[in-house]
Amino acid sequence: MDHIVPHRYGVAEPADVIGMTGLEMLRAVISGKLPQPPICQTMSFWLTQADEGFAAFEGEPGGHLLNPMGGVHGGWALTLIDSAAGCAAHSVLPPNTGYATVETKGNLTRPITKETGRVRAEGRVVTNGRQIILAEVRITNREDKILAHGTSTLLVFGGGKLPTG
Repeated sequence: MDHIVPHRYGVAEPADVIGMTGLEMLRAVISGKLPQPPICQTMSFWLTQADEGFAAFEGEPGGHLLNPMGGVHGGWALTLIDSAAGCAAHSVLPPNTGYATVETKGNLTRPITKETGRVRAEGRVVTNGRQIILAEVRITNREDKILAHGTSTLLVFGGGKLPTG
């Protein structure tokens, strides 16, 4: 897991991404040509790698993510699972095509605390259908122990009809 450099955050303008494949968009985010999404700043995780059918995020659990019992809220891991699965799906999409999560399921297998340190979430496309993409994700710690894993079902919006609102 590499050191994360400071990022700029925001939402890409449509004119900046028109005609780009999903993989091209993801790689533009990683290179800094496009901003990391605002949720990455809020949740302290970042898209770090993308390939055909694959996306990886790295994240830093911290005190701002704690639940009332002092552990990192399970929603953080589930958001990482949803993000890595969504970007893995995005990486196989042609230009001007979007997606939306239909369902995400997660299993938390080990506690994540603010002392856990950097984690890595790797998402992989399991099936790539015309309308539905299925992806799976594993979140691991520095020792490569699985902290959480999950799956997502994603709906493809083709023909330039991207979801709004």
